[in-house]
Amino acid sequence: MSGFVEKPEPLQVPGLVHLHTGKVRDLYQNEAGDLVMVASDRISAYDWVLPTEIPDKGRTLTQLSLWWFDQLSELAPNHVLSTELPPGAPADWAGRTLICKSLRMAPVECVARGYLTGSGLVEYNESRTVCGLALPEGLVDGSELPAPIFTPATKAAVGEHDENVSYEEVARQVGADTAAELRQATLAVYGRARDIARDRGIILADTKFEFGYEGDTLVLADEVLTPDSSRFWPADAWEPGHAQPSFDKQYVRDWLTSAESGWDRKSEQPPPALPERVVDATRAKYIEAYERLTGVSWT
Repeated sequence: MSGFVEKPEPLQVPGLVHLHTGKVRDLYQNEAGDLVMVASDRISAYDWVLPTEIPDKGRTLTQLSLWWFDQLSELAPNHVLSTELPPGAPADWAGRTLICKSLRMAPVECVARGYLTGSGLVEYNESRTVCGLALPEGLVDGSELPAPIFTPATKAAVGEHDENVSYEEVARQVGADTAAELRQATLAVYGRARDIARDRGIILADTKFEFGYEGDTLVLADEVLTPDSSRFWPADAWEPGHAQPSFDKQYVRDWLTSAESGWDRKSEQPPPALPERVVDATRAKYIEAYERLTGVSWT
């Protein structure tokens, strides 16, 4: 069992219809049929949405996504129509709300990996493959791959795991042409983002994209290249052979699995509230990622 410790009640906003409450975002639809995407300060770990929020997290991820959409605009159109608040929306939505095109979403998490870690490392240690792709011997946690790879996953409901699948399975689900287009776009966007991050002293180890279609046009959607959807490592601390320091919620994961938290990840009990120092340190990591990537001070 997993999911929300306590699922929040969606806000009712005149002129908006609530569609979905996800781990981090709340989705609404306006009267024009556009999506209104609101990034909360919720944080999830180990398939649980935790009872403690991280201040400014939603705004940080939204503003970083907007920066990346601008950097990648020559490679891929995106779903953003406006950042203006809908009439009647609460002031707290400012900076965390995007009005977006309603797309026909591809039912695939489009993952690109340039380095070996996480679930890819687990599979590699068992079979020397990742999503069925053969990799050379001798790789360790944090190794750079010979070339970036496309390692798709199924989309999971809140509280369930995304599952890595082979490219052939994606082609079976969406068709060969669509699968090829998703792979090409994923690797192209990852390659550009990897180079931009590298110039700023950050390694983009892997990342997850979501794409949708507007007619026949492939469009980059959801959040993009944030610490929630990507692994960012400081380049000056990169040392293959063990887990790398990162600009994400690893601090939260480490505390939850420590003796101090008192939480058994294998139990069905929800995780406890985060102590203030863990909240502060996690917030600082998100802001540091934003500032190092964009070159803009967070205010």
